[in-house]
Amino acid sequence: MRLTFIASILFASTSVNAFAPSLSGGRQVSPSLQSTVEAAVSPAEFNSKLEAQLAKLAAKDANSKISASDLKIVHEDEHIVVVDKPAGVLCVPSKNNDSSLSQAVFDKFGSESGRADKMVVHRLGMDTSGLVVFARTDAALRGMNTLFRTRDVTRTYEALVCGTIEENEGVINMPLMRDYEFPPYMRVSTEENQRALTGLSVEDVGKKILERPKESLTKFVVVGREEMEGNAVTRVSLTSISGRTHQLNVHCAAYGHPIVGDKVYGINGEAAPNGGLKEGTSASKASVELQESIAAAVGDKSMCVHAKTISFEHPVTGEKLSFESSAPF
Repeated sequence: MRLTFIASILFASTSVNAFAPSLSGGRQVSPSLQSTVEAAVSPAEFNSKLEAQLAKLAAKDANSKISASDLKIVHEDEHIVVVDKPAGVLCVPSKNNDSSLSQAVFDKFGSESGRADKMVVHRLGMDTSGLVVFARTDAALRGMNTLFRTRDVTRTYEALVCGTIEENEGVINMPLMRDYEFPPYMRVSTEENQRALTGLSVEDVGKKILERPKESLTKFVVVGREEMEGNAVTRVSLTSISGRTHQLNVHCAAYGHPIVGDKVYGINGEAAPNGGLKEGTSASKASVELQESIAAAVGDKSMCVHAKTISFEHPVTGEKLSFESSAPF
């Protein structure tokens, strides 16, 4: 018998109105709340944390190494290329122009525009492996951008998560926001977290941190319940219905089953624990002890999340295409 679990954290309508951005670029606040929220977030502390973390990420980006000869090509035609990306490689160059998958693809295939950046239609995080599509022609670029914008591209990810998920399938429904405590990462948005931003302006902390919470849905299906060096883990198929930044990582962590090897949103990671919640929402959530044991077993190995399948209509010919790649874990 299939069981379905829906984990939801929703705002009351009054909460959305109370914390809407003001016309001056800041956040409105009622007089009754003013004294409790003025010092919730220190702009100086926020900007200091952001600068330090961005420096760490830049140092990590410098480790990205790939060349045209390293590419694993899944499909190629005159308009598009589908590549199986390894973990630990940037999809696009950083500000320091570090080695990237897009540049390697451009070096091998070139493009009608003569520019590597005009081949990029979507991307994966540096620590995520799996299928990535690139456009070789201008027509393919326009077509793929339209397909992604209209959500006519179907993608599934395979991941190992900490602990044993009891439900066979479910939907994790939790709105996401930028994390003011651990920038530039994401967290689940709650009314308390929104209150902390009240009174801040774009001049204080920039635009991204003040964006409204984004509704986010992740579907999961349990593929198998396994062990990793004696530790319980669950293999799941994940579908990001809404496609938010770091959505799968935050949702799995907030659900109580962080992705194995996730050094940002997992146990003792760079971001807020439990996706920013006090504890995971799943009744079967992995204990701290189990998560720490799994982290020790993983060590410096790659995070266990892989873009496994992608399906779409060819942006030029209209042919229905579907590709699959086996997870390396």
